[in-house]
Amino acid sequence: EYRWADCHYDRLPALAVDLVRRRVDLIAATGGDPSALAAKAATTTTPIVFNVAEDPVKDGLVASLNRPGGNMTGVSILTASLEAKGLELLHELIPNAAVIAVLVNPSFAEAESQLKVVQVAAYKLGRQIRVLNVSSEREIDPAFAELVQHPVDALLVVSDPFFFAVREKLIALAARHAVPMIAFIREFTVAGGLMSYGTRLSDAYRQMGVYSGQILKGDKPADLPIVQPTKFELVINLRTAKTLGLKIPDRLLALADEVIE
Repeated sequence: EYRWADCHYDRLPALAVDLVRRRVDLIAATGGDPSALAAKAATTTTPIVFNVAEDPVKDGLVASLNRPGGNMTGVSILTASLEAKGLELLHELIPNAAVIAVLVNPSFAEAESQLKVVQVAAYKLGRQIRVLNVSSEREIDPAFAELVQHPVDALLVVSDPFFFAVREKLIALAARHAVPMIAFIREFTVAGGLMSYGTRLSDAYRQMGVYSGQILKGDKPADLPIVQPTKFELVINLRTAKTLGLKIPDRLLALADEVIE
């Protein structure tokens, strides 16, 4: 059984309840914080393995990282904490960038904390940010249209499952408007984005599979510690940089874990 909300977070609670009613043996909440929160609200007994962007203790999903307690465990990929680093990388790439746009989904549970992190980082760098709020696909084009009336020097896409799902459209619009963009995960850069900094999503999904298998064999979610990444990767697309007329500094190239040529 699987359920897909098609990036409409308001559909998740009903989908989670439906799975519980069908008496599934385990729920894998793969859609980030919104999916995990919906699953938690639907059941206190069915085992749940999640993949979230931030601290599951702060979100109220588990009691602690080492001993989650209850019926939930999973992976915290910490992407919501990496926005400051993304801003720093943009600053290093374009030192004279005065205004940086930040793409935020106000419907995302972590949006407020993400924005606070970015605001603090921008203040330290002496840079101005312009927030673009997008919570549905129909709002993407108008958001980028704002960049025509109010030009910016770069764009930061914060962590959000919705932005991951519409990454190809974001990449195409960033190219059309010639805006250097950094995102939170490698798949953006592979698909033609300029840069990304974050964890490997495939590693998180693999760990979810491992935990799901252990639970189905008898282990309890309460006893399986939350897994957090130990490695973050910087990926740079030189083809996109060339199209934008940008020269990537040697230091950034030396720091990159992967360079797409």
